Amino acid sequence: MALSATISKVDLNIIDMDRHYYQQHDLILAQHPSETVERLALRLLAFACHANELLSFTKGLSSDDEPDLWEKSLSDEINVWIELGLPSEKRLKKACGRAKKVIVYAYGAGSATQWWDQMEKPLSRFNNLCINYVTPEISHDLAALLSRKVTAQVTIQDGDITWDADAGNREFRIERWRE
Repeated sequence: MALSATISKVDLNIIDMDRHYYQQHDLILAQHPSETVERLALRLLAFACHANELLSFTKGLSSDDEPDLWEKSLSDEINVWIELGLPSEKRLKKACGRAKKVIVYAYGAGSATQWWDQMEKPLSRFNNLCINYVTPEISHDLAALLSRKVTAQVTIQDGDITWDADAGNREFRIERWRE
């Protein structure tokens, strides 16, 4: 018998002073059976950092041909492709060829830094690729702030992020490995 997704309802208020984006989002997130709460929290963080009327969650882990989030134009072109984790060079090459901008949110204690040490040089040829790193402390803290039904406010100012949720709050900054 196949396991079903866990559904989380998120009432997310975004105050992004860096992009002048101020919006309330009522989101329903499906957590794939193999997806950790930490990864789910990072999908929500990526959404908050890039939110606009065209950004959407995709099938994610259920599809090899889609990123975790993307922003598609009204003519179905991919403007922004957002990946979580440590994607292969082949996958990023494909993404950079299909999208105007590709953003990776790398995470994982030692594995992310090892991945970047190996990938920095081969990925340098892609001009439309940004790499961000979320430390284990941040990803664990954000996961602890999630529940099946959560109200959260994310404030972004000068690159600093404040995440206020029902279960507590956290202030942090995402490391930019490549912009």
